[in-house]
Amino acid sequence: MAETNSATKDILAVRDLRILFPTRDGRDTVKAIDGMDFEVRAGETFGVIGESGSGKTTLGRALVSLIAPTHGHILHNGTDPESLSTSQFRKHRRDYQIIFQDPNAALNPRMTIIDSVIEPLEVMREGNDASRRKRGVAALERVGLSPETAGRYPHQLSGGQKQRVNIARVLTLRPKVIVCDEVVAALDVSIRGDVLNLFSDLQREFGLTYVFITHDISVVSHVSDRVAVTYLGRLMELGQTEDVIERPFHPYTRALLSSEPVPLPSSMRVDKRIILQGEIPSPVAPPSGCRFRTRCPSVQPRCAAEVPAWRELKPGHSVACHFATVEGPPPDNQNAPRAQ
Repeated sequence: MAETNSATKDILAVRDLRILFPTRDGRDTVKAIDGMDFEVRAGETFGVIGESGSGKTTLGRALVSLIAPTHGHILHNGTDPESLSTSQFRKHRRDYQIIFQDPNAALNPRMTIIDSVIEPLEVMREGNDASRRKRGVAALERVGLSPETAGRYPHQLSGGQKQRVNIARVLTLRPKVIVCDEVVAALDVSIRGDVLNLFSDLQREFGLTYVFITHDISVVSHVSDRVAVTYLGRLMELGQTEDVIERPFHPYTRALLSSEPVPLPSSMRVDKRIILQGEIPSPVAPPSGCRFRTRCPSVQPRCAAEVPAWRELKPGHSVACHFATVEGPPPDNQNAPRAQ
């Protein structure tokens, strides 16, 4: 989408972020996010990919201050939201918004579409009823919905239309950053492209910054400038989208890419699919050393004993793996014993 460079100002900065939740019995702690550092540049689309349970949704909610960090900081354009007063925070957070995965659950079934769209303006006490409704209808039209949609209820709309309503609602606040949490996952494949193109158009028109959270490699490759790969609360790899997709450094990234469906007969496929053994470990008791070692096809004894350093192997492309090189991920070592 947007072109970026190293001199571009960071609109989001995550510093040693840790988000911990107590278990129901209070005896243990879920390490949802367990040490993340990265920046999001103004005007870019920053992709976040990983399996379910890797901490993507928790991270997205934390970026817009729906969840407070347990340790570390998230800076919004250099400002720590946790340091603001209630009135300052109320004004500040309108610049950092989120669109959720389920477009139906995000809308009140008892409210008309226009009432849902202008609700944020009412909360912010901005304008009067007439001006709010005028802005709401304009936002609906901007996302491709007719003015007649305003008087309908959510059950009268399709899934794609509901997601467009959620986009319109966010636009009424004129935010700087929008976190998109699996925003096309619940939509039919036939309309995903239209919604993604809408996001691209809105970014150019309003100068928006996106954080796109998804498990879909095709979505990341289509919309993102840079992409971060998460696993069990930590970053495994981060770089320009083309570099990460075409020349991955981490074995986990390579496994994710190999799982992407290819519309070719198996006899014509160049690369074989990498099948990871076992399920993602529990975030209550994550493995020692490298988080990915219990499923890694390239595991070595060092992986259990030592946490991999976060290394920049080439400008703008970093990885957390002991054995990754500029040539790519380490070779598979399927005969190596798996550390428990």
